[in-house]
Amino acid sequence: MKKSHRRLAAAAAGVGIAPLVAVIPATSAFAHGYVSAPMSRQAQCAKGIVQCGAIKYEPQSVEGPKGQRTCSGGSRFRELDDDNKGWQATTVGQSVTFTWTFTARHRTSNYEYYVGGRKVADISGNMQQPPATVSHNVNLGGVSGRQKVLAIWNIGDTANAFYACIDVNVQ
Repeated sequence: MKKSHRRLAAAAAGVGIAPLVAVIPATSAFAHGYVSAPMSRQAQCAKGIVQCGAIKYEPQSVEGPKGQRTCSGGSRFRELDDDNKGWQATTVGQSVTFTWTFTARHRTSNYEYYVGGRKVADISGNMQQPPATVSHNVNLGGVSGRQKVLAIWNIGDTANAFYACIDVNVQ
């Protein structure tokens, strides 16, 4: 094949591939994670402790726009918002270590933790890509009894965050 024909063939191939490249999802689709310990609601679904539907197969996919304050983060997994679903609470003290498990990692702005709508921790992610697991020791701020902790992983370079609720019994 002549040199000019090879160039023409390469250019034609590039034009054919260009539309495919344009439909590849944004990088946020590759960033996934959830709180694995104490078991978040989606972790309980994945283990079959609570019947929850499709979230059972993708506990790492509770993604929504930053700023949400619900367990589902506004995602399609609304069953996570149902406080009457029979979630098991983990007995903890005033200080709890929360462990995030990432199935795909992304630069991190910060992690936020809320109890009863009140922010109890804001931990910087230093705009770094996290390791496969990250643990934070969080003081729950003097609450006691059954509580729902909302944990949020704010992605550093997209408008999205990942959400997890953890039911605890604070003693």
